Amino acid sequence: MTQTTTSLDESLQEKTLDYDAIIIGAGIAGLYQLYTLRKLGLNVRVFEAGTGIGGTWYWNRYPGARFDSESYSYAYSFSQELLDEWDWSEHFASQPEILRYLQHVADKFDLLKDIQCSSSVKSAVYDEQTRTWEITLVDGKSHRSRFLIAGMGILSEPTMPNIEGIDTFEGPSFHTARWPHSEIDFSGLRVGIIGTGASGVQTIQAICKKVEHLTVFQRRPNWCAPLHNSKINTEEMQQIRSGYTEMFDLCAQTQAGFLHTVDPRGTFEVTEKERYAFWEHLYASKGFGIWQGNFKDVLTDPEANKLMSDFVADKIRNRVNNPDIAEKLIPKDHGFGTRRVPLETNYYESYNNKNVELIDINENPIKRITAKGILTKEKEYEFDFIIYATGFNAILGSYDKIDFQGVNGLKLKDQWQQKLSTFVGMQVNNFPNLFMIMGPHAILGNNPRSIEYNVEWITELINFMKEKNFTRAEATPEAVNSWYEYVLEQGKHSLSNQIDSWMTGVNSNVEGRQERILARYSGSQSSYRNRCNEVAANGYAELNLQ
Repeated sequence: MTQTTTSLDESLQEKTLDYDAIIIGAGIAGLYQLYTLRKLGLNVRVFEAGTGIGGTWYWNRYPGARFDSESYSYAYSFSQELLDEWDWSEHFASQPEILRYLQHVADKFDLLKDIQCSSSVKSAVYDEQTRTWEITLVDGKSHRSRFLIAGMGILSEPTMPNIEGIDTFEGPSFHTARWPHSEIDFSGLRVGIIGTGASGVQTIQAICKKVEHLTVFQRRPNWCAPLHNSKINTEEMQQIRSGYTEMFDLCAQTQAGFLHTVDPRGTFEVTEKERYAFWEHLYASKGFGIWQGNFKDVLTDPEANKLMSDFVADKIRNRVNNPDIAEKLIPKDHGFGTRRVPLETNYYESYNNKNVELIDINENPIKRITAKGILTKEKEYEFDFIIYATGFNAILGSYDKIDFQGVNGLKLKDQWQQKLSTFVGMQVNNFPNLFMIMGPHAILGNNPRSIEYNVEWITELINFMKEKNFTRAEATPEAVNSWYEYVLEQGKHSLSNQIDSWMTGVNSNVEGRQERILARYSGSQSSYRNRCNEVAANGYAELNLQ
């Protein structure tokens, strides 16, 4: 590490700095980052594109939107007082409750005074001479800070499908991630929905019995598993609260930060009877256990994964009355758990309703959107309402939207087009003082668990710089390359890295996103944290600090 103590002229600092740190985004990441940096005594400003705080849970207001992580495992862990005073009403809370929770957090810790909403960031340019970042908002106003922290989220930039005529439909239409704030009455409406990913699944099961007719346009089915949600009574909430310390410790040690521990047994180390009894137990249990608490080889061994996939496929066949429809809902291009598993409540039973129709667009492709609805190869479907559940430009989309320019005007988008690489998912070479909360090559999963760790790591580094009077932090090219190889090694046995999905950077609706890339860390929470802790323990020797 290059460590050169350099104190910029105080008058120059006063002249060039509006804030010590600027944070982009007021979601779960941005709120906590603001909290921790204020604890250091820094002058911090958060710029948020939405009209209110909440991030994912501000934007995603579609019918049926809710957690697929247990509510209490998703919550902040940093404040015992907050844990003691907040009661969750459901094991998997719905969007309105989640947003109320985040609003409560913002109010409790007086965060709103440092947050500016309705403020989209257009560009962020690094100035080497002053070691500052200048961000420019869409409205043209600019602000300078020493540190710039990106807290925009990995699933925040929605993508519309590449279908001709989207703007011609005369009725209302919305992407699930840009849902209106007022409630929509679907009764008596003919509704078309494109997409059967997680948001599509939640929307379909929520509205299927309310609409006059629902037509689902599916390109590729996903493996879905039962959520098994239920209410939390007072006694149960007290029990949950008493075990918070142990629960968060467990989350830090599990593969992806969920409450579910991988079974130490292999699929073929037990008898067939034991195997299927275990799978029946998982299928009947709450949450992601069937994905994250399965046999240790289900997500790494193709033969084990095939058996698991066949088990879930039979469940789908048993739940859907029409055999032809059932087969269309069973994925053929990937095994169970190799893409993120949507959790559902009577999703498959939705297709047993006479008013629900499934269109396989591989057999009957969409030609265009019309003034009245959707025209396929076979016919025109007329709708009163169209829903686009077509996902996100994941991981990279929020960064691509902002013109980040580092040393010598180098654009982040251009650098990442050459090779997507970071250091511990939180820094990039050529972009000093830019920190990313859950950037590319950071660990995903139960995201708030990763967010809290990333925020605290960034905060500790900034505090270290403050104490040593450093004003510039940049990951070295050697550190970035080393991390890339480490991420590659950690994910080499993962079947999910052999599948086209947003987790491997693939999105058919985004230009240049048709090829798989190394986009995320596939190792365990503990291995990720241990490696990051080593960086800090060694005095950030893999960074160029000046």
